Amino acid sequence: MQIDVVDFVAGARSARGLTVVIDVFRAFSVAAYAFARGAVASIPVAEVAFARQLKAVDPRRILLGERFARPLPGFDCGNSPTELERIDVAGRTLVHTTHSGTQGLANAVLADEVITGALVNCAAIVRYIQAKDPQQVTLVRMGQEATSRCDEDDLCAELLVERLRGEQPDVSAVRARLRTAASAQKFFDPICDWAPERDFELCTAMDRFDFVLRLDRGSPATLRRVDV
Repeated sequence: MQIDVVDFVAGARSARGLTVVIDVFRAFSVAAYAFARGAVASIPVAEVAFARQLKAVDPRRILLGERFARPLPGFDCGNSPTELERIDVAGRTLVHTTHSGTQGLANAVLADEVITGALVNCAAIVRYIQAKDPQQVTLVRMGQEATSRCDEDDLCAELLVERLRGEQPDVSAVRARLRTAASAQKFFDPICDWAPERDFELCTAMDRFDFVLRLDRGSPATLRRVDV
């Protein structure tokens, strides 16, 4: 199994084989918590205007997302797993647009298969890939605003590589390690009310879920839960 690690939108565009698009803080952690609470689908989109159009077509859809980590005006929810807890997602479809994660999904057009990457379902991702046994795996670290590397996506990719190689890395210090990351500081700043501290706790809950989120390419492309 060949494993390549790439970055940002350019990396997503170059991705081949079974591709994992990683966004720990917070897009694909948000999505995982939504599916765990009964959401049936999530439509990841790159453009805010298209997200609004999809909501207009079906007002029951939950419109969530961010730009520069801030919630978007008129959306049902920001890109926060904590904020999403106040919404009943059971049986409903999300429309999700973010600065990093959903951009990667939208651009991984040459990959054979695309799944999301986060710490909350890291072990399930490894089991899924091992069961598929592809010749090539590409890990796409979307980073901070899809322009600069960040500790949490780097760490997620690192753990995936080690586990896929049969290693058993110690994950007991993951939360402590990320607490000092530059990208985590917003969670501990009371001024940043759009990034509650609970988001950090939820996004760093290692191996909490036993499913992956796979992108089914259609019109529109849609994430769906696959239990592992």
